[in-house]
Amino acid sequence: MTGNEQLIADIMGAQERLQQMFGYDRSDPLFSSHLTLSQFKILLLLSRHGNVSGGELARLLGVGLAALSGMVDRLVQQDLVVRSEDLHDRRVRRIGLSRKGAELIGSILNAGEAKMRSLLSRLSDEELDLVARASLLLVKAAEQEESGQA
Repeated sequence: MTGNEQLIADIMGAQERLQQMFGYDRSDPLFSSHLTLSQFKILLLLSRHGNVSGGELARLLGVGLAALSGMVDRLVQQDLVVRSEDLHDRRVRRIGLSRKGAELIGSILNAGEAKMRSLLSRLSDEELDLVARASLLLVKAAEQEESGQA
């Protein structure tokens, strides 16, 4: 194993340990929400893509429009998503997160934030600077990968 491969393995191992430590905090809002896996996927997709047409959401989810309709109906009943008319094409129905849906998915995605703040507050100024610089490097690499840059 080369030096870089060992460092990557060490970083991945540390990340896995942190994920295990945060597992309970992160799962609590998800489990208490009583969402099905399909409903959770819909909320995640809407969180990422914003208001989308029913056809686009069905494609993103990999299901047919008929199946999607029932799933969205249940989320509308729970006040987690809203349907609206497309401004440019009245035949198209757009689906987006309601305020309650946005708050729920936000609480799921940001669960464990207090624990992370507590851990970070234990670090010195120099250590915080190192973690901040490393985090920015990871974000930059992720953005480059997402955009297809080398």
